[in-house]
Amino acid sequence: MTTRSSDIEKAAGVLRAGGLVALPTETVYGLGANVEDPAAVARVFQVKGRPPSHPLIVHIGSADDLGDWVEDVPATARVLAERFWPGPLTLVLRRGPRVPLEATGGLETVAVRVPDHPVALALLSSFGGGVAAPSANRFGSVSPTTANHVRAELGDAVDFVLDGGSCEVGVESTIVDATGETPSVLRPGGVTREELEAVLGRPLAVHSTSRVRVPGQHPSHYAPRARVVLVEPEKVVAEAELAQELGHQVGVFLPPAFAGTAVKAHAVVEVPGSMAAYARGLYGFLRRLDERGCDLIVASLPVEQGLGLAIANRLRRAAGPRPTE
Repeated sequence: MTTRSSDIEKAAGVLRAGGLVALPTETVYGLGANVEDPAAVARVFQVKGRPPSHPLIVHIGSADDLGDWVEDVPATARVLAERFWPGPLTLVLRRGPRVPLEATGGLETVAVRVPDHPVALALLSSFGGGVAAPSANRFGSVSPTTANHVRAELGDAVDFVLDGGSCEVGVESTIVDATGETPSVLRPGGVTREELEAVLGRPLAVHSTSRVRVPGQHPSHYAPRARVVLVEPEKVVAEAELAQELGHQVGVFLPPAFAGTAVKAHAVVEVPGSMAAYARGLYGFLRRLDERGCDLIVASLPVEQGLGLAIANRLRRAAGPRPTE
């Protein structure tokens, strides 16, 4: 999809004026604001309904600009930035003076990445600054992977939507704490743990919670309206059919090993065998079952290797206890 240069310039002008821009990245669509404008950043939290203690990711145009936004760049962070930027990797480092505390949830650390999407990079180049951008959806709900998802969920609350087509990766970036001598994965995402370990030459811990607050660690996150239930792959069909008999409108994530199996359910999504295709389609699948009127989704976790680790993380959060529970 081709985005007009006039749209890029208009979006950059909106950011300079303190407005909000929905922008495409390779992971999901972000709700962007000028990170150096505390009032604009505050509006991001307000539009999303996001707690102000939850830090935002700062998007920058080049790894060469990292030093403008952080206090120091440890050797490990430099190695990871050189290998994976632009790309779906976020580094948590010590906050530099240009980043207001409003964007970091009051923390002295900041999460930074360079997105791998031509439209996002063109916007960052035209704007000339850092853009704080969480996913462009209501807090805790399914992340958007198309411009239409953003428009449907946020509507006129966004000043301008840059349409860059469907997101190629489909799940959020991997977040790595690079503040200390031993890096660790705070959120699995589009760069796999195996890829990180190959570059660093050491094993990395993956934390479900951490001393550093980062996006995506709320117990319920990435959640559709329908309740999500996780079972073993071989139990998906039986669990779904039982729930349907009990009066639920059931959506099923049918595992690849059971492709083609007839299921007595309201709606069925056949999960791709490729983890890259599954990640790319995950949020769209959840939205589709919501749109079909499902009130319960039965799914199983993939093998937690490669992108399967990120998919499993998102499904666990989607199935987590809701705020009212």
